[in-house]
Amino acid sequence: RGYALRFATVACHRLRLAPFIQQDSAHAGHTGAANPGRGWPFQARHAGLHSRLGESILIGSSVAGDLLRSPQDLGDNRSLSTWKITLEYDGTNYSGWQEQNNARTIVGVLKDTVEEILSAPVDFQGAGRTDAGVHALAQVAHMRVKMKRTIHPEQLLRQWNNDLPADIAILSIEAAGPRFHARHDASARSYVYQISQRKNAFSKRHVWWIKEPLDTRVMAEAATKIAGRHDFTCFRALDPSKPDDSPIVVVELCELEQHHDLILIRIEASHFLWRMVRRIVGVLVRLGKGEITMVDFDQLLNAECDPRLKVSEWTAPAAGLFLERVRY
Repeated sequence: RGYALRFATVACHRLRLAPFIQQDSAHAGHTGAANPGRGWPFQARHAGLHSRLGESILIGSSVAGDLLRSPQDLGDNRSLSTWKITLEYDGTNYSGWQEQNNARTIVGVLKDTVEEILSAPVDFQGAGRTDAGVHALAQVAHMRVKMKRTIHPEQLLRQWNNDLPADIAILSIEAAGPRFHARHDASARSYVYQISQRKNAFSKRHVWWIKEPLDTRVMAEAATKIAGRHDFTCFRALDPSKPDDSPIVVVELCELEQHHDLILIRIEASHFLWRMVRRIVGVLVRLGKGEITMVDFDQLLNAECDPRLKVSEWTAPAAGLFLERVRY
């Protein structure tokens, strides 16, 4: 269906990659996607991203009235508050999303800062666990905390952002019901991978720079085949924390679009296997370089792994990958 300017525009504007695109774009957003949006250069909007320019979406006029209390805590003088947090981050300097011992992680920094503000321990869980070096445009998390004092969401947002490092930003804080779970309640997640075909002084940490020519037509053709129900055994890394995970994944969307030197690969599914997206991208790049054939690609997609097709070695770098949005 051809390449669309809008697809390239949103990622570049969200990442402040102005050198790639110098053109306006305006598109209506879908409902149901967790992405409150911010002020972008050229006032860009994007179909599929729910945007408000220049403001964060804050729900609740007073914590005491708006935050919901779980039934088991009705007898406690401190209410168990549940908040839905939407945030963006540059994952370059972090060892991933999940809290780890002796490692700097996104959750670790988030919890350290907010617990200092609230003077209370918090339970913090995200919709997806991004690996070391992977970024997020609209990660969603839930935070549960027994409040010792009331604080308005807008006040917490301002203070939290003030205390966080420059590469993590809270986009919105919303009151949520006591049963809300960022991961379990999510119906789909969307990732976008950025490939640059030229050196760029401003985006090194956010793209995979590929110097060789790529046949994007054949890459786009292969990407469309990924949509549907497939066994992704050949595209996954074994996750020690989930040894019994099924390799079957239903992919709702996989597409490649291009604008000038920027190539974007987007994939959306209810869930993903460990390193699945980066390995899909790596295989598509090998196909685009002419190093494997479409027959080889079809074989991998049919879960017919071949030792000569070294998919694990072709895993795309973390730098180009973004968790783009979460659907509920």
